[in-house]
Amino acid sequence: MPSHSLTPRIRGLAASLLLSSLPFLASAAPTTVLFVGNSFTYGDPAGGPNLVMPYNRANVTDLNGLNIGGVPGLFKAFTTEKGLSYNVSLETQPGVGLDWHYNNRLPLINQSWDHVVLQSFSTLDAARPGNPASLIQYSGLLANLLFGQNPNVDIHLDATWSRADQTYRPGGAFYGQSIYAMEKVVSAGYHAAEAANPHIDDVIEVGQAWARTWETGFADLNPYDGIDAGKVNMWAPDSYHASVFGYYLEALMFFGDITDMDPMTIGYDQVARDLGISAQQALFLQVLASQTLQGVPEPETMALLFTGLAGLMFVRRRTRRTKA
Repeated sequence: MPSHSLTPRIRGLAASLLLSSLPFLASAAPTTVLFVGNSFTYGDPAGGPNLVMPYNRANVTDLNGLNIGGVPGLFKAFTTEKGLSYNVSLETQPGVGLDWHYNNRLPLINQSWDHVVLQSFSTLDAARPGNPASLIQYSGLLANLLFGQNPNVDIHLDATWSRADQTYRPGGAFYGQSIYAMEKVVSAGYHAAEAANPHIDDVIEVGQAWARTWETGFADLNPYDGIDAGKVNMWAPDSYHASVFGYYLEALMFFGDITDMDPMTIGYDQVARDLGISAQQALFLQVLASQTLQGVPEPETMALLFTGLAGLMFVRRRTRRTKA
């Protein structure tokens, strides 16, 4: 057989190999994640060290062009450390709820994404604390549009933490109640929003993870009467926003929920080092995030911390909805 007759066969084989590799190439494309929220998402230090807002900003896309890294920047760093390919974007505005984003930034949000995390006002409604009506309405409107862009999008709601200023100060919406009260109301509001729309996949229980820091004695319950020795302050100096510990825990919750990987597999990472969090503190916060995501009862926290089984038995207690 003349040598030149091999050329068409070689070309055909090459074409077949290329076509067969296309699904692999498609699956290797970076996963896209958009974070929509306010200062609780972009990491306002509120008088503390400005470490989170600018963090890793070169590797995330701020759709508003403000060059913010924030908690999405921490999340991006976690995924990079674990060898995951994620394109991370954020769209944030201080002191607003999802209604504001819908009415003012919709063209930036309404694109095709693989994951979207929605975070609304810290008390659910600035004018009517504890009322989830606006959250339910606008998370639903956004979810419907995002589903229209990508029927496989996973939409997550970020249920945030109790505010000390709303609990311990006269005039606060939760004044005189337990520090845990606000978190329970906020969580219930986000779950009501999830139940109201079939395109919303789950609620990320950041506030519950914070509650574990107080239950276990890792963090101080009341920053207004001083911080007990050996404990950390989860809040920034305004007792409203988060300290580096609070934002780090929030990012761990995002990581575990979105990637379905155990936060305990992160270990003492560069993010913790950059934020001034010790190895012991980072590991403990990873345990709390892991157990919150799994729904493990709090009394098991200390026992699991010393088992050395990080990442081996991570099972999410979450049922994803079937996209329709």
